[in-house]
Amino acid sequence: MSTLYYISHDAPLDTGSFYVFIFATVQEANSYRKRAKSWSFFSKKSRMLPTTSPHSNGALDSRDTARHTAGFKRYKYLRRLLHFKQMDFQFAIWQMLYLFTSPQRVYRNFHYRKQTKDQWARDDPAFLVLLGIWLCVSTIGFGLVLDMGVVETLKLLLWVVLVDCIGVGLFISTLMWFITNKYLLKQPGRNPDVEWGYAFDVHLNAFFPLLIILHFLQLFFINHLVVINSDWFIGYFVGNTTWLIAIGYYLYISFLGYNALPFLKNTVALLYPFALLVIVYTLSLSLGWNFTQGLCWFYKYRVQ
Repeated sequence: MSTLYYISHDAPLDTGSFYVFIFATVQEANSYRKRAKSWSFFSKKSRMLPTTSPHSNGALDSRDTARHTAGFKRYKYLRRLLHFKQMDFQFAIWQMLYLFTSPQRVYRNFHYRKQTKDQWARDDPAFLVLLGIWLCVSTIGFGLVLDMGVVETLKLLLWVVLVDCIGVGLFISTLMWFITNKYLLKQPGRNPDVEWGYAFDVHLNAFFPLLIILHFLQLFFINHLVVINSDWFIGYFVGNTTWLIAIGYYLYISFLGYNALPFLKNTVALLYPFALLVIVYTLSLSLGWNFTQGLCWFYKYRVQ
């Protein structure tokens, strides 16, 4: 009897992150294929391959076709938001850590998901849930640093979550989805197009380091250095340099995300905004602009 080993773990390649089929011997594999009467029999064993009929020439049946639509994937993703036990928070934490140390490894896992689940976008909302927790914690910290009351802090939290993260994220994701599918496809109409869900995932990946830098690390010196010395060079130099690093990281991780797609071309164009970023940064130091102080004023104005 043939032996089939099935290993499943949502982690990177070197830690067993993707699905791997291992047959004991070549003879056993050949024996297994002879005994399988159809691909549907094999799909019941593996649950990884689409179900096909013996005379379908590899085409998906109607049920599997429905499962590959964007609507079904979106429904499955949103449904899992209500089932915390089905989320892999350990793997999401791993991704957050590697977004700072080695973001290429995070996007390498997106390749594995495409090979095993036939989609680039995440099917597990654990990353989004953890990002929401980070937003809450950092925003509460911002409210404490800026001496806001409970009601003002709640207003700020709603603004940061609904507008800064979700609203801006939907706009940027839709814009990048349109630009990449319109101008960066190698062979329009023949290549697969960029999934909107993947564009949103790229935004979330890039937004997390920006959030940590601007909304968390900056809190430790925002009152003691940036705002108090807002009219001094050291004050706006530290604050604006923090913004330069955060936005630069956002652009770089976004570039890595779209550069990981093999059917896109000229993705280096996504790095061109770096030139504008450096120009604005240099100009801000010359004119004494303090972006962090402006952010604090804006937040206080929004919660009044």
